[in-house]
Amino acid sequence: MKVAIIFGSASDKPIMKKAADVLREFGVEFSAHILSAHRVPELLKETVQNLEKDGVEVFIAGAGLSAALPGAIASVTTIPVVGVPIASGGLGGLDALLAVVQTPKPVPAATVGIDNAANAAYLAIEILAVKYSDLKEKLRQFRETLKANLEESTVAL
Repeated sequence: MKVAIIFGSASDKPIMKKAADVLREFGVEFSAHILSAHRVPELLKETVQNLEKDGVEVFIAGAGLSAALPGAIASVTTIPVVGVPIASGGLGGLDALLAVVQTPKPVPAATVGIDNAANAAYLAIEILAVKYSDLKEKLRQFRETLKANLEESTVAL
């Protein structure tokens, strides 16, 4: 099981660390890379192809503003891509959200909420759990714990 986390700028690191934290919690191997779809497109393509050869099974791509990174990654691989729109600039991430959601067919990128890299990791785990029964079991147990915690938080008024 391998996931690659790619984001366009060092300033995105605090957001994308949330994905790394979730992947660590589930024991999923990952690597992280800062690569811009606009500034280093050739290096991005080469890196994605090398990561695919290395066994990466899901890409998580975080980007703000025009948010071209998830679509650029999807354009050079058939591996699933989960896009994380990042709030930057004057529109609070709405521009990035719309850019990732509107990735043209037939080369999609899944999309989570603005700055929600943790959800991108949970989605990547769900994708991997289709193939890896041990990860599926960890995810099942995690959901059971969530349910138990919710039931415990119910109070009488």
